Amino acid sequence: MPSPAPAPLPIVKLGHTGLEVSRLCLGCMSYGEPDRGAHPWTLGEAESRPFLRRALDLGFNFFDTANVYSDGTSEEICGRALLAYAPRHEIVIATKVHGRMHPGANGAGLSRKAIFTEIDASLKRLGTDHVDLYQIHRWDPTTPIEETLEALHDVVRAGKALYIGASSMAAWQFQHALHVAERHGWTRFATMQNYVNLLYREEEREMLPLCQAEGIGVMPWSPLARGRLTRPWAAASARAETDAYGRTLYARTEEADRKVVEAVAAVAARVGRPMAQVALAWVLGQSAISAPIVGATRLEQLDDAAAAVSLQLSPDDVAALEAPYVPHAVVGFN
Repeated sequence: MPSPAPAPLPIVKLGHTGLEVSRLCLGCMSYGEPDRGAHPWTLGEAESRPFLRRALDLGFNFFDTANVYSDGTSEEICGRALLAYAPRHEIVIATKVHGRMHPGANGAGLSRKAIFTEIDASLKRLGTDHVDLYQIHRWDPTTPIEETLEALHDVVRAGKALYIGASSMAAWQFQHALHVAERHGWTRFATMQNYVNLLYREEEREMLPLCQAEGIGVMPWSPLARGRLTRPWAAASARAETDAYGRTLYARTEEADRKVVEAVAAVAARVGRPMAQVALAWVLGQSAISAPIVGATRLEQLDDAAAAVSLQLSPDDVAALEAPYVPHAVVGFN
C-alpha cells in the first residue's frame, strides 16, 4: 500500500526546557559547497534551497548545522534560505563548535578564545543575532571543562545563544559537565546530540537513561545509519562511496549489521512502508528521544521522514527489529 501523505509534524518540548520544536530536526550537513570542507557529496546553495523550503512546508521548525560543515558554507546557505522563507521567531536554529576552522593555534577546540571567536563567526554566517541552541560538537580533552562551561554560560548571558547542548561523549563526561555547571551556577546543558539507530544501540546502556533522568532533550544524529537502514544491504549510494567517516562507524560490524538491515526490510514489507520509515519509527519510539536529526539529499526523503512520525510499530515488529543486534564497540566520540 502507498505511504499516507505526511501530516504536519507535531511540536514537542525539547527535554525539560520550554522550547517547542518539531518532532524531527533537519540536519543540514548535506547543504554546503561541495568543494569546501570534507564532504564532496553535499548540495550547493541552489540545490539546497528546495530542501529547506520543503522541510518548512512539512512543519519542520528545527534545523541543525555546525561551523565546520563544508567550511562554514552550510551555515551561510541555511541562514540565507531559512531567514528568507520564515520569520526568525518561527524557526529554531542550532549550530555547533569544536572542529578546526583555521590552521594554527586556537583554530579548534573548546577554549574560551575558540568559543568566543566561533560564536561570532557562526552568527555572521547565519545572518542572525543569536542561535537557539549552541552545542559542543565533541568533548575537548585539552581544555578544562570549567573553562568551556563558563564561556558557554557567558555566551548565553550575552544573548548570543538561548540554550546550550552537547554531542557524543561518554555518559560519565556528560554527568560531570552537568555537575560542574550546577556547582558553579552556570547554564546547564539542555540537550544531547548522540549516535542512536538500529545498527548502534550502545547509548541505551547509560547515556539515554541519564538523559531521561536529568530531563535532557535527546536529538540523535544519523538515526538511519547514514542511509544504511534505508535500502537493501548490497545497494550503494554516492554518499556511502565517498563517506570516509561513515566507513569508520560500520567497518567492524558488517555481518551483524546486515542481519539488522534484513530485519528492517522484512518489517517494512509486512507493514507496507519504506525501510526508512520503519527504521526512523523505531528511533521515534524510544521514550528518551525528543527530535531525531534527519538528513535529506532527495526531496522524497523528507516526505518519508515526516510519514514515519505517524507509524506505530507493534511490539512484535519492535522485537523483530531488535533481535539481530549484537553489542558493538563504542564509536562516534571523535
